[in-house]
Amino acid sequence: MVDREVSSLSLPDDWPAHPDLSMALNRMGCFDWDLDSGLLYMDEAALDVFDMAHDEYSGRPEDLASRVTPSEGARLDALVAEALKNGSSTYGAYFRIRTREGGLRWSHTQGSIGRDSTGRPRRIIGIVRDATQELADSTARVEQDADRRRRTSVVQGTTAALAHARTVQDVIDVLNDSQGLENLGAASLVVGLVEAGRIHLVADGPYGSFVPGTRYTRIDEQYPMSEVVRTLRPRFIESAEDFADSYPILWPHIKGLGITSAAYLPLIAQARPIGAIGLLYSDRTGFTADERNVLIALGSSIAQSIQRAMLFEQDKDLAAGLQQAMLPRRIPAVPGAQIAVRYRSARLGRDIGGDWYDVIPLPGGRVGAVIGDVQGHDTHAAAVMGQLRIVLRAYAAEGHTPATVMARASVFLDELDTERFATCTYAEADLSTGVVQLVRAGHIDPLLRLADGSCRRLPVEGGMPLGLSAEFGQLEYPVTTIELDPGQTLLLCTDGLVEQPGADLDDGMQMLSAMVRTGPRDLQQLADKLCEVVDERGGEDDVALLLLRRKGADLPQTGGRLQQHVAQNDPEALSSARHMIRAAVRAWGARERSDEIELAADELMTNALLHTDGGAVITARVLTGAQRRLRVEVDDRSSVLPRRREAGEAGVSGRGLMLVDRLADVWGVESRGNGKCVWCEFVVPERH
Repeated sequence: MVDREVSSLSLPDDWPAHPDLSMALNRMGCFDWDLDSGLLYMDEAALDVFDMAHDEYSGRPEDLASRVTPSEGARLDALVAEALKNGSSTYGAYFRIRTREGGLRWSHTQGSIGRDSTGRPRRIIGIVRDATQELADSTARVEQDADRRRRTSVVQGTTAALAHARTVQDVIDVLNDSQGLENLGAASLVVGLVEAGRIHLVADGPYGSFVPGTRYTRIDEQYPMSEVVRTLRPRFIESAEDFADSYPILWPHIKGLGITSAAYLPLIAQARPIGAIGLLYSDRTGFTADERNVLIALGSSIAQSIQRAMLFEQDKDLAAGLQQAMLPRRIPAVPGAQIAVRYRSARLGRDIGGDWYDVIPLPGGRVGAVIGDVQGHDTHAAAVMGQLRIVLRAYAAEGHTPATVMARASVFLDELDTERFATCTYAEADLSTGVVQLVRAGHIDPLLRLADGSCRRLPVEGGMPLGLSAEFGQLEYPVTTIELDPGQTLLLCTDGLVEQPGADLDDGMQMLSAMVRTGPRDLQQLADKLCEVVDERGGEDDVALLLLRRKGADLPQTGGRLQQHVAQNDPEALSSARHMIRAAVRAWGARERSDEIELAADELMTNALLHTDGGAVITARVLTGAQRRLRVEVDDRSSVLPRRREAGEAGVSGRGLMLVDRLADVWGVESRGNGKCVWCEFVVPERH
């Protein structure tokens, strides 16, 4: 239940523990809908209106789906959504409920919308009542006029219901459940679609009516569907005798169903037949001119809906194939890590978008994890996503720093012939040490799940989205460094996992944190659980999800080791090595001496690059013993040992080893078989 302070509505303190007896006697119940949690409280009288027992209802609106027909449910959803959006304080509607026995009856609901001080809807309180007798009395008084209006509006009503159908099966379900079909008095329908010169029966009609061997029939056979497809004219069968005389092959198989008449209509779209529909009647004979006109118009509307559904299914298959081609086909096994990835397409549109994930193996046992979202939900967004994923992977594999990877990807997107931008988060993790460097480009923050199951949001300083940062000349992406301990899990996702209608992003992040906190321990099960919640919510946006957990087995417990090669005349590699040292110092708890360590390491690298012919390898490690020490080593291929010298007043060099001597607690030089190693050590505090 939502806090009563949120709503301006006034209710008794004990409501709904003691509902109004007079309301219950008049078959009127109450409900209280908390829009933040999605819970919909209904008292016993309200559940009685829906013909639902108390133990059948869990407090979720989805539980009522079995009692509301799809067409009525779509109409009610649209009505409530519009009221919430346009600032209305109330709404009301009549709708039909399907009873436990399968019959239909009228109900009425009226709700009052409670909003907070910002105008955001937080709560709906209202009533639901049985309106069957009310509408029956009204219908009895104007029966003749209502019948005439019903006939003239049946096409419009059915067309409105069909507007929500996305697949051929949706069209069939709407026709079986729609008010328009019932108003026509038809007992059931059959539908066939033209496929490769044959008619494929996709809806069978009443139970037990399927005739073996008629799932696929030729267009030249003596069946009513075949006839209307051949002639492109409707066929009205006036009586059982007419049926038996006209179609002697079919009639013996269905005469026991009590069919007294039928109307078969060609489904014509873009001047060609795509199939046929048959309406079967069991309590009438003959068709008036008005009824024939209505049925012909209905057939035209159904044909357009089926063609739209067929095209949508084709687009959906194409989109699904394109999306799968753009996403990684497999996730590589990464030593020291468990990884789970998921992708869920939006419920609306073409089921395709620009969300993506990627896992990139990097040298030295490191791994790159990417989550991103290209603006838009169409094939162009997917195409841009595919190109962006490939170049980002290439930049990372080349060994660039995370900030450089993001900057170069932004320049690429800006130079691409597109107006789309993209948000992205790139994480580079060294699983031997747990050091993770995070760069965020306009994306939502990641989450961190600790080994004990608790979960918190990681505030990561971010830059502008990819494409926009290049356009506005703001390519400096800050890097956030964390240390991922064994058993901890990094969660990266797109905003489709946290965005909800009527809720801001912070609320969504808090809800996601709660779901992760209470979710399964197993990584794959946790990923499935998070996606199930999105599916239940009917997500309107794509969702990409990446979970990275550092394993606890076979990992060094002394603090770890980082290593990188720096070639001569490669300022990018030198900058990357400096960044590695900075990240290691902060992650290993030596922040108090970070300036000293970074300066000493920089001097050792610079000396190696200036005074030797080849490149250098810099290594950072933590040593344990009586004191915890951070050691920096620079290996080169020169056998000439360095010496400390005074620079003089006007000297521009010669101070390197002097600085190292002053900054480090101890330093030295070791000869190697093919060169030497210059090292320095710093005493650092124990890490808590």
